[in-house]
Amino acid sequence: MHKAVSVSQAQKIDHLAIQKFGIPSLILMENAGRETAQEILKLGSKKRRARVCIFCGTGNNGGDGFVVARHLFNAGINVRTFLIGKPQNLKQDPATYYQILKKIGCPVKSIRKVSTEVLKDLKKATVIVDAIFGIGLSRTIDEPFKSIINAMNQVKKDVISVDVPSGLDATTGKILGVCVKASCTVTFAVMKKGFLKNNGPRYAGKVIVSDIGIPRQAIDMILLKGRS
Repeated sequence: MHKAVSVSQAQKIDHLAIQKFGIPSLILMENAGRETAQEILKLGSKKRRARVCIFCGTGNNGGDGFVVARHLFNAGINVRTFLIGKPQNLKQDPATYYQILKKIGCPVKSIRKVSTEVLKDLKKATVIVDAIFGIGLSRTIDEPFKSIINAMNQVKKDVISVDVPSGLDATTGKILGVCVKASCTVTFAVMKKGFLKNNGPRYAGKVIVSDIGIPRQAIDMILLKGRS
């Protein structure tokens, strides 16, 4: 296994995969969501009675979450997907997967607060998926995200975070105001430094490093630069 990387290094690895090696970002997002969905299914969500609540932000992490939703929906899982924000604020790649969800009839609802409906779904959930913020987050989390994350933590369910627990600095392992307390984090390509220090181990839970098709050369190039 490669050694852990900082947020900056992880972002450079992604950039190389897309720009130098020509892998479309949509493919990486598809792979990330599919791999996460497979891990969720392995954790016991294959049961027909399973209920999965997925919380998505408007950035690329949210796009990963939409892909997770589609694969679980296709597997016959009862999926409820919540977009925190407005669909028109989605970035290009997440918007593509959001539209696919709408077309296949997978329920997705735009929310701006912790409503009675959201709380009800959280309490009924077998698994909660955190796809709110990715590794690029560097600011303190504010509303409505703060209240939603607190509600996710308070129901004490199994939580799977996509790439990084929302609110955890993936370089330092420090909490950015509030943080999702994950049972398991499915991170991509390589371990992140923040999972191994400070609050990282407590909030990331079990960490699964998943291969999403990023070329080994891209990772090696960045790690070699870090040693020079």
